[in-house]
Amino acid sequence: MLYLAFESSCDETAVAVVSSPEGKDEFTVLSNEIASQVDVHAKYGGVVPEIASRAHIEAISALTYKALSDAGVTAADIDRVAVTTEPGLIGALLVGVNFAKSFAYSNNKPILGVNHIKGHVAANYVSGPVKTPFIAFVASGGHTSIIKASSHTDFETVGRTLDDAVGEAFDKIGRRMGLNYPCGAAMDRLASEGDPEAFKLPAVHMKDGSFNFSLSGLKTHVINMLNTAEMKGESVDIRDVCASVTAVICDSVVRQLNECVKRYKVDTLLAAGGVLANSHLRAALTEFCRKKGLDLRIPPISLCGDNGVMIAAAAKYEYEKGRYSDMSLDGRPSSKDDWKSY
Repeated sequence: MLYLAFESSCDETAVAVVSSPEGKDEFTVLSNEIASQVDVHAKYGGVVPEIASRAHIEAISALTYKALSDAGVTAADIDRVAVTTEPGLIGALLVGVNFAKSFAYSNNKPILGVNHIKGHVAANYVSGPVKTPFIAFVASGGHTSIIKASSHTDFETVGRTLDDAVGEAFDKIGRRMGLNYPCGAAMDRLASEGDPEAFKLPAVHMKDGSFNFSLSGLKTHVINMLNTAEMKGESVDIRDVCASVTAVICDSVVRQLNECVKRYKVDTLLAAGGVLANSHLRAALTEFCRKKGLDLRIPPISLCGDNGVMIAAAAKYEYEKGRYSDMSLDGRPSSKDDWKSY
């Protein structure tokens, strides 16, 4: 089966063509095209929704033709169409949804809407069969959640951030220190040069027995610390700040995942999302799973950020369960069942 998949939930326009035999856990990526808007939004220190939507409109048609051409296929060869429908920036989502619907309708192809978080998790399916049930940790600029999956398609959110996402906290702290947007890569690099114990910072895991996170306290604490030092004329080594922030986030994530794995008695952990490009978080999860004897899956760096391949991988299992959408398909800024199964 040939899947044509679209992703436009934030500031990357992505189109991919992926081949996967029916009923088999095998994937061949024939093309994976991504048009990034990072340079466009860098001057604003973050994503501007209206600008993002316009950039998607400008890129998506040509990117689709390129994806088909690079895969060596035509529109007629495509068997199924998939597109991200939730959650994300509504204007950006609608560009992808409407284009995908138009492609499916004009070429008489079935279409399916895919949850963005499910897509990130599915990036792990591409590298080989994944045993179920599993626990998944997803961290990006807009999302931080822990998911209990009983199958490739049946997910339940068991933990999430109550305010800022991990990537958002990195970006806002990094921006206060004068780093260029997006700040995650720079903070990762600087953290390697700093002292992770230089500052005592608040943990980001909730201590109420849940698997939830709260990052606004950490963000506010660090920004206030930097502001106070500036007013006093004191210097702060931003390498130490990056190292300390990164360390407390990694410690809290590992703590929550440890409790989650124990409660649900699973031996497979999947991690996904743009923040998983962070070398310290990858190392912390690798060491945690080594000690616990868990099977850890993390996508290659190229599939951590938003991409069409992950949407195709998620759609494959949904389609094979008989799930399809129709031309009433629409985008939603948030998941309608955010706290329930989906």
